[in-house]
Amino acid sequence: MEKLVIRGGVPLAGKVRISGAKNAVLPIITAAILAKDTCYIRGVPRLADVDAMVQLLNHFGLQCTWNGDIVSIDAVNLNNFEAPYEHVSRLRASFLVMGPLLARYGHARVSLPGGCKIGTRPIDLHLKGFMCLGAEISTEKGYIEAKVKGRLKGARVYLDFPSVGATENIMMAAVLAEGVTSIENAAEEPEIVDLANFLNSMGAKISGAGTNLLVIEGVSSLKGTDYTVIPDRVEAGTFMVAAAITGGDIYLENVIIEHIEPIIAKLEETGSKVIYYEQGIRVIGQEKIMPVDIRTLPYPGFPTDMQAQISSLLTKAEGTSVITETIFENRFMHTKELARMGADISVEGRVAVIRGVREIHGAQVQATDLRGGAALILAGLAARGETELYFIHHLDRGYERLEEKFCGLGADIIRAEDLKKVTIA
Repeated sequence: MEKLVIRGGVPLAGKVRISGAKNAVLPIITAAILAKDTCYIRGVPRLADVDAMVQLLNHFGLQCTWNGDIVSIDAVNLNNFEAPYEHVSRLRASFLVMGPLLARYGHARVSLPGGCKIGTRPIDLHLKGFMCLGAEISTEKGYIEAKVKGRLKGARVYLDFPSVGATENIMMAAVLAEGVTSIENAAEEPEIVDLANFLNSMGAKISGAGTNLLVIEGVSSLKGTDYTVIPDRVEAGTFMVAAAITGGDIYLENVIIEHIEPIIAKLEETGSKVIYYEQGIRVIGQEKIMPVDIRTLPYPGFPTDMQAQISSLLTKAEGTSVITETIFENRFMHTKELARMGADISVEGRVAVIRGVREIHGAQVQATDLRGGAALILAGLAARGETELYFIHHLDRGYERLEEKFCGLGADIIRAEDLKKVTIA
């Protein structure tokens, strides 16, 4: 088992380039199934989750090739419609293959998905959308099977909740359907817009991306394309918090300001200074950190994927902060680990009350999930002494070269094999 050893107390400073967005790349890779020839996707981060998705597409018979940060995908020889448990259990987003497979080939059989254990995240909205488009759905032995005779048919789909995954899956299914599909109460996240732009570059006809009403006019086929994904707003937010929590000064390049405005607003409330540039953004941490209240919401609200990271910052605030988590019911697992470092946090249901302390200290802690792991790195960077972070495979799922980028800003982080096999209660 590998671990990260973090020696804190150093203000981080310098420049960091933000990688392509994990949550945009994954659906875009699956959408390449829809093309009749090769898609070239640029700015792809080399992550465990991306590798898992590429391996799944290879399992289907697609030819997927890496060249630096470019992934080329040729779907001509697809010969398999089943996503088995050993692939899907590694990656929840693998369920997104169902929409493209159903649209282009009329058949998909997918194991129930895995991923971070941060909540139930049901797939019923995905299936509801497929059934609205004319698919027959059956479930047996842990697999979901979808079939359609001929092409899917355009329809009105109303989502009870603006689910990002359901919006993406239904949109990919609808692009090759006969007629017009409307998705009401659709998710508005930047990653939805990026997927729609990718599909449109292939010849799809999608309008309304970025609003709660998507309209998709079905087309008979899609062609290959050459496309660059957006930068990762969560990675950007993580480095912004790193500047704030260490009292540092970090310039971030390859960011889209509009995508990180909710994070900027809360960091400025805590007292951090944010400076805008034409090609990036600069965050300067301050000695005094002010408490803030945060409520996670679907975009354009404060992102749930940044809740854990900013909670680390608020452990050092001069006062009491309250975080209300409205998206996932089990996303405060990291708070017990922060408490091992001296944080004063109490959690009741979906609400965490964080009473700022003068100092946090290094400890042995474990990453409970992807974003919780990032929060513990941030806490370790600000802590007195040495922090040992275990179960870091979570981090490799969603951050590209994370410790390398932090070290480039002056952090003292080492990835090492744990020879003692420490078990943390």
